[in-house]
Amino acid sequence: MLDELKLLEQRDTEKTLDSGVMQPDQLIMEVDVVNRVNFTDQISSLVFVGMGGSALAAEFVQTWLKKEIGIPIEIVKSYNLPPYVDSNTLVIYGSCSGNTEEVLEALEEGKTRDVNRAIIAGGGTLADRAIDESLSHVLLPQIKIQPRMLTFIQVRAILALLDVFKIIDAEPYLNDLASVHDWLKDEAKLWQKSVPTVNNQAKQLAELAVGKTPVFYGGDITKCLTYKWKISWNENAKNVAFYNTYPEVNHNEFIGWTSHPVEKPFIIFDMLSNFEHPRILKRFEISDRLLSGRRPKANTLNLAGDSLLKQLCWGHLLADFTSIYLGILNGVDPGPVPLVTKLKDELARVQ
Repeated sequence: MLDELKLLEQRDTEKTLDSGVMQPDQLIMEVDVVNRVNFTDQISSLVFVGMGGSALAAEFVQTWLKKEIGIPIEIVKSYNLPPYVDSNTLVIYGSCSGNTEEVLEALEEGKTRDVNRAIIAGGGTLADRAIDESLSHVLLPQIKIQPRMLTFIQVRAILALLDVFKIIDAEPYLNDLASVHDWLKDEAKLWQKSVPTVNNQAKQLAELAVGKTPVFYGGDITKCLTYKWKISWNENAKNVAFYNTYPEVNHNEFIGWTSHPVEKPFIIFDMLSNFEHPRILKRFEISDRLLSGRRPKANTLNLAGDSLLKQLCWGHLLADFTSIYLGILNGVDPGPVPLVTKLKDELARVQ
């Protein structure tokens, strides 16, 4: 089925597969910070407020540059800021639509608490507030794809804002992102719809997973990717999915697999990076052996790339291609998420 190009085009009305091939181009897009401030104070903590795909960009940066940033980082996926934020905290608010209610409420709270505020938005109320209040902000380019596929440009936007507030010198890291472009573009071509299943890893993984509920397992290095795979499964494939992280898995969820028949309707994916802590890699191996006969055997996803950045980009993009193909196998349109729109409309009526 996945090699029938006409069928792929019929079911993929928003051309998300074509957007996948173009995603690496975000790695070289210019980002312009509006209302750059001459910031001289010392930032001692960093908070990012965003939901779904917007939060994912922050998780990407946190995983990639945690040591380089060198201050505590917290990602808030709700309405309220942490109690410790103050005038020495930078809070970055992100929303592709610019109308995410959780982010807008936290923005107002930040104003009352005198925190340093910056914004990443594709428009909407959040962009209007940035302009009206002269906040440092990045307006995302008007790319007609779903927010969950805009991670790379949002990563660049976060770096640019961190530079403005003198948390990092962004230029070398922006250059690092750009240096991955050609390699990732070539990798994406291996997963495009014209490549037959026999040579297409994304199609093969989709066929392996169809009809099952996935559980994605990662470690410290790959937890942002397992979160990405869950998001992609949920929104592209319209398929429930779960994720968790070693070593925490071994302290609870590990035991949860030990009862009931092995014929559980799940598929297990272990996401592995050679940059992971060696003891965590051992936990993957031993856990799969000890759970043999108690759960489906894990499918190993070894991340490609000779740097952590390459691996994060590669795993991120493969998640989209695989889940889009799975959506097509599930008989759904991978692009639109009308139930999210309906939820927002109903919430707006009960304010």
